[in-house]
Amino acid sequence: MGPDIDVLVIGGGIVGLATAREILAGRPSTHLLVLEKEAGLARHQSGRNSGVIHSGVYYRPGSLKARLCVRGREQLLRYLGDRGIPHSLPGKVIVATRSSQIEQLEELLRRARLNGVPGLEWLDARGIRAIEPEVRGLHGIHVPGTGVVDYAAVCRAYAADIELAGGTVRTAAPVMAVRATGGSIEVRLGSGESILARYLVNCAGLYADLIARAAGASVEEQIVPFRGEYYLLKRERRGLVRGLVYPVPDPRLPFADVHFTPTVNGEVLVGPNAVLAFAREGYRWGAIRPGEFAPTLVSRGFLRLTRQLWPVGVREAYRSLDGNAFLRDLQRMLPALKRDDLLRGGAGVRAQAVGVDGRLCEDFVVARSHRALHVVSAPSPAATSSLAIAEEVVSRMPATF
Repeated sequence: MGPDIDVLVIGGGIVGLATAREILAGRPSTHLLVLEKEAGLARHQSGRNSGVIHSGVYYRPGSLKARLCVRGREQLLRYLGDRGIPHSLPGKVIVATRSSQIEQLEELLRRARLNGVPGLEWLDARGIRAIEPEVRGLHGIHVPGTGVVDYAAVCRAYAADIELAGGTVRTAAPVMAVRATGGSIEVRLGSGESILARYLVNCAGLYADLIARAAGASVEEQIVPFRGEYYLLKRERRGLVRGLVYPVPDPRLPFADVHFTPTVNGEVLVGPNAVLAFAREGYRWGAIRPGEFAPTLVSRGFLRLTRQLWPVGVREAYRSLDGNAFLRDLQRMLPALKRDDLLRGGAGVRAQAVGVDGRLCEDFVVARSHRALHVVSAPSPAATSSLAIAEEVVSRMPATF
């Protein structure tokens, strides 16, 4: 019996949906199915983020992140305009509050210019106040092209494109097992149903490394979940910031420190931090899955990571449990902020790939196995880059299945 479908995409997040859409755009006769384990789309990273449309400031020049973010941003903005999806470009200020951060801020400006980020401006203290009157810093970078959007709305639009092109998006369909056979890939669902596909594209986010290994991919990286917790500014205090306000990031870490993000619905998100989660979907401290977390604890990569960065982990955990510590870090940029200006918000979990050497992977990771491609790691700025990532993935697929 032959395969049931031509291409099976695992993952109903923004990367999986963008990739499925791109496959159908280039091969309109393809019999394609997207499987999402949750009852709806974008229930994890794609729908639990701050909605930032990144410009490409932070990423190593020449890396996949740098190239795909800059290109993907332009593609995304055109798509949002064509589809009438609400978004805005309030711009971002990256602020150095200590003299020790100025060298790193200069490095960010150098990277951003090499990456082709337009409209950059180096700011002194007065320049920062001209853009953000309540923000204080020694120097800053203004990035006018940074924006915000609701990425869950983008996911719904991508899914509509897939259905219009003849593909199928199926929710409440968790994948329990994957097996490569001679001429196909067999996927078994939680319902007991088995599906045979000629080709598999794995965009499973928090579970992408597990599915990749099950399909026979040689993947050394392991996904380690980090929970990002948010606060919200009270309605009457949202005017404290006009646009996005970021600190200079820690160069040892591939994610930004706590920051301020006005959203398209008028709120102002504050955060996130980065706390080690005890489950791949560990959105709160009490979410613990020993079967998921125990293999992480004993892995070589995680043990080496903890030896290198344990003080950072302790700081993040303390800041998670003590709102005043969270506040103090924010007040370095925004002295007018008070404890009662902040309301507890939601949380997301970042699927952070860690190498066997304990290195936090800074770039996107794509692997190959028999009749399959695996997007093993695609954290921020994957949402901004989704259309460009889709092109990259499809370019690596075979001409025929």
